[in-house]
Amino acid sequence: MNKEFTNKNEWVLILGGSTGLGLASAQKLASHGMNVIIIHRNRKSEISQIEESFEGIRNLGVDLLSFNVDLLHPEKRNLVVTEIKNHIGQGSIKALIHSVAKGNLKPMVNTDQLLKNDDFHLTIEAMAISLYDWVTAIFKAQLFGKDTRVISFTSEGNTKAWKNYAAVSAAKVALEAITRSIALEFAPYGIKANCLQPGAVDTQSLRMIPGHEQIIKHSLLRNPYNRLTEPDDVANAVYLLCKDEAFWINGCVIPVNGGEHLS
Repeated sequence: MNKEFTNKNEWVLILGGSTGLGLASAQKLASHGMNVIIIHRNRKSEISQIEESFEGIRNLGVDLLSFNVDLLHPEKRNLVVTEIKNHIGQGSIKALIHSVAKGNLKPMVNTDQLLKNDDFHLTIEAMAISLYDWVTAIFKAQLFGKDTRVISFTSEGNTKAWKNYAAVSAAKVALEAITRSIALEFAPYGIKANCLQPGAVDTQSLRMIPGHEQIIKHSLLRNPYNRLTEPDDVANAVYLLCKDEAFWINGCVIPVNGGEHLS
């Protein structure tokens, strides 16, 4: 395997990297020699399993830092950035990956648990605006390298209406808008920003969506390969976008779904 990131003191910072697409991306980039920083928020009951995954990444021969904190909290964000800067020294953040799945999945009508104004605010803050907050924090700390990749994960909910998905859908649209603006305004500093749009991936986040069984069934019917997208499929695309040859890809929403969007 080509370990092109080895011995360069380059790091990937993953927001929400303890499970799912974030963890798969960490494992893939680590296998090619990139050091890993993971910001996550998990309960004590989940930590042992998460630490086992983290130890597997370290066994690939890279350094890994992890912070179990609320990544939306400004003071904690500043403390984490300071710790990162102290630890990596002359190193740099090669990639920042946004894989935050924290939102409200509620219906708009005919229930006691209606989607409310605050639900939109919380979801958009967590799943969209937090990307900008962390990009600006890392930028101000002068931790980005000369050629940096910012990658976020969107979904078909950016254009399609699904029951109970309104707040997350709004967040995905905002995430794409923020990513495009980062791609434009940070370009003079060597930063490229893109969204990946996976097909349905059978993760913990998907299973939180009411009616996720129908989403899975529908995706299997639509997909030319008659299978769901897997975390490794998305991680492979993340790796490709981090390679030097991808430096001219900027401001895009890229489907990673085996052609599921075609029908």
